[in-house]
Amino acid sequence: MASNVSLPMNYRAQFQSPTWPPKPPKITRIHKSYKNLHFLSVPANHCLSTPLLSSSSFPLITKFPRNLLPFHPLQDATEEHIIEDIDNSMRNHQNLENLIKLDLPTGHNRQIIRQELSERVLIHDPPWISALFFKGLYKIANRELKVEFKDIEKRKYNLLRRRQIRQETEAWERMAEEYRCLVKEMCERKLAPNLPYVKGLFLGWFEPLKEAIKKEQNLQRSKKQKAAFAPHIELLPADKMAVIVMHKLMGLVMVGHEDGCVPVVQAAVQIGMAVEQEVRIHNFLEKTKNFQRKKTITDAQQSLGREKEILRKRVNNLIRRKRLIEVQKLLKNEEMKHWGRDTQAKLGSRLVELLTETAFVQPPVNQSADIPPDVRPAFRHRFRTITNNPGHKIVKKYGVIECDPLILTGLEGSAKHMLIPYFPMLVPPKKWKGYDKGGHFFLPSYIMRTHGSRKQQDALRSVPGKNMQKVFEALDMLGNTKWRVNRRVLDAVESIWARGGNIAGLVDREDIPIPEKPLSEDLREIQQWRWSMRKAKKINRERHSQRCDTELKLSVAQKLKDEEGFYYPHNLDFRGRAYPMHPHLTHLSSDICRGILEFAEGRPLGKSGLRWLKIHLANLYSGGVEKLSHEGRLAFVENHLDDIFDSAENPVHGKCWWLTAEDPFQCLAACVNLSEALKSSSPHTVISHLPIHQDGSCNGLQHYAALGRNSLEAAAVNLVAGEIPADVYTEIAVRVHEIIKRDSRKDPTTNPNAILANLLIDQVDRKLVKQTVMTSVYGVTYVGAREQIKRRLEEKGHITDDRLLFSAACYTAKVTMTALGELFQAARDIMNWLGDCAKVIALEDQPVRWTTPLGLPVVQPYYKSERHLIRTSLQVLALQREGNSVEVRKQRTAFPPNFVHSLDGSHMMMTAVACRDADLRFAGDNDCPGGIIPSCT
Repeated sequence: MASNVSLPMNYRAQFQSPTWPPKPPKITRIHKSYKNLHFLSVPANHCLSTPLLSSSSFPLITKFPRNLLPFHPLQDATEEHIIEDIDNSMRNHQNLENLIKLDLPTGHNRQIIRQELSERVLIHDPPWISALFFKGLYKIANRELKVEFKDIEKRKYNLLRRRQIRQETEAWERMAEEYRCLVKEMCERKLAPNLPYVKGLFLGWFEPLKEAIKKEQNLQRSKKQKAAFAPHIELLPADKMAVIVMHKLMGLVMVGHEDGCVPVVQAAVQIGMAVEQEVRIHNFLEKTKNFQRKKTITDAQQSLGREKEILRKRVNNLIRRKRLIEVQKLLKNEEMKHWGRDTQAKLGSRLVELLTETAFVQPPVNQSADIPPDVRPAFRHRFRTITNNPGHKIVKKYGVIECDPLILTGLEGSAKHMLIPYFPMLVPPKKWKGYDKGGHFFLPSYIMRTHGSRKQQDALRSVPGKNMQKVFEALDMLGNTKWRVNRRVLDAVESIWARGGNIAGLVDREDIPIPEKPLSEDLREIQQWRWSMRKAKKINRERHSQRCDTELKLSVAQKLKDEEGFYYPHNLDFRGRAYPMHPHLTHLSSDICRGILEFAEGRPLGKSGLRWLKIHLANLYSGGVEKLSHEGRLAFVENHLDDIFDSAENPVHGKCWWLTAEDPFQCLAACVNLSEALKSSSPHTVISHLPIHQDGSCNGLQHYAALGRNSLEAAAVNLVAGEIPADVYTEIAVRVHEIIKRDSRKDPTTNPNAILANLLIDQVDRKLVKQTVMTSVYGVTYVGAREQIKRRLEEKGHITDDRLLFSAACYTAKVTMTALGELFQAARDIMNWLGDCAKVIALEDQPVRWTTPLGLPVVQPYYKSERHLIRTSLQVLALQREGNSVEVRKQRTAFPPNFVHSLDGSHMMMTAVACRDADLRFAGDNDCPGGIIPSCT
């Protein structure tokens, strides 16, 4: 047994076998570094005046345990260092002697050593021998540790992967099981469980809807003339189908903007698609598990017998001819055959109809027993009309599913009970290898959102995979970026939200009151009341939608806050710009989302990272600070360190300096990170998880300046270096102010704009024109610019009269477009030239198509649509299909912005690949061509 007692300095360290061998041992060479280790024996009567001890007299270890602690190589090989190192190691790790069977001389053994010193002489090896020995131990031990670490990581990955697969494949089944258990518990106890409002509604609707679906399945099975959806309504159990219908329809109501109404077409197709997707997953899992169905073949399946019989004959014929490849293709095509929009719409319509017949709501019970309970349908099928202007003939009539107002009252707090589609993944997504190969494991994932454009789908399927390799790599890089929830920011968001919101960019949780109808019969007052009522209802609808959106974001954050990390699979829009497939909590969304999210894999700040963190905080605070030089922004942060520390320590109940920032929640996250670093004894070594933004200066104008090689326009958008950043928005605002100031001096009797100019002269600033400038190169129209500026003027609140506000927005939009044309004439010329090219192509009845720098084929999807009428159990639905003739005007006007968008997307994805090669974490934002890069050295 080895001892932890160190030897006196006058004795040499000796590691030996119990008995000294009479002959030199035969050494087995196991490592190049040990080839000079040797033992030398001398006779007992041989005397040396100065006996030497070797510092390398170690028995060779041929096998090391897996839990061997790593050794650090010594600087030299003197015995003092050896004894000190071993003593320290043994003091810190009591089990070292069990790991490396080394015997240290102690007590009586020391006397034996003294007696044997005269009988043995050890050659003193060169000083680097022991260092090599320890270095070898260190390498071998670390190699074992790396293998063990990989095993642990592999086990962890497999556990997360299984969770991810269950999340994608068992979500509806788990919800159905939950409702089954609740119904069973309610029947046993004869008491309704205490559930949240909307979940209580779901529980009340579940059993009647399930029974109605089961009845419909039996009816279709027994009918001779079956409905078109009959073969498909049987493919899932009734309880699972009921859960899908309830949650999908309520989800559409939640994100809709039509005051609790969902178009029938949208509801029917979405529900049909969800059922088809679940059928595919259900069938796949059955085949994978070799699951034997307990049911016999139903009549509904027999209705497909003719097609199956034809397929079986073709397969048998091909097998006899030994054409196995054709058999595999035939069977694969049969498995992957989609239902089509008609089938989805017909099945979805019938399921929606069953829900309207079985779902009811009841207001709180009135105390008076004489009044019967007010039980009414939860959903109604209505028709709405669209007119061009009041008094004109009807243009369009369409069906909607309208939910009862009682549902809307409790809908905003129900997000946590909803099934959210395409939830962030717990493991990295599948690598992209083709049009529909990549992303989620089981959920349908396509590399591009084509919105049904057959020409675009054909172009993507026909392009060779090697031509798309850079696109695949960029999407994989974006999808492999690991995120986590910033809990401190999430706590601040939830605290403010619980107190009613209405600060830090959060919507007010209360509606504004609807004005009461005046008692006066004055037509002017009546007209004013109607305008006010319409405006109040519009604001309340918008607030309801924003509250539902906030609840969904917070619900996702709550579910993910305890995860070590998660991932966002990305795909493209038809122009080639990358977006996460998850729709709610993403880094491309609002300030609240960007503040809540941070990189899961942190890096030490380093000197450069600490500097960029301060600059990042100043940029987020904004208010003109972001336009200072770097030194000016650093000085701003230094001058507000007390505010930053207070914001980090007490974000809700402190001075709340961070609330004055333009991006408050991102500013709070930066305050927390910077405070942690500056309070550390070593700020440069603090681990930072915060994304640092590298923003572009109006990306569209940058691309036009580069295409035209225009140095003046390039300087305006910072493509040319300068001491301080150029600000194109401020420059446009200055020009707009000059024009308005010039108009204000004119005579109002001859120039009506003089009145508006005097009204607006003090309201022109950078924020008023920014959105219009930003979208001008993407084809914003005069009407679009007018609405953008009208919203900014509404936010200022100086003009309260609606008609005057509209006139002021019209005038400001015209002036802004004029100023843009003066400053960016070269960009306008390029836009016009691109539009002329597109017109020539479209007049040949061909879509405009091009290939991006990364090899992505793009086809503009603007064709004249064809209406396709189908009769469903609910109503006749008009489905839109892509026609064969192109829309010339749309092809021409859309080409310049779409082309620049595709360049912008290519630039961002090339940056992603470059960051991957430089070992940087990257998250792309299409508004920032540099994306988001982490703090790192």
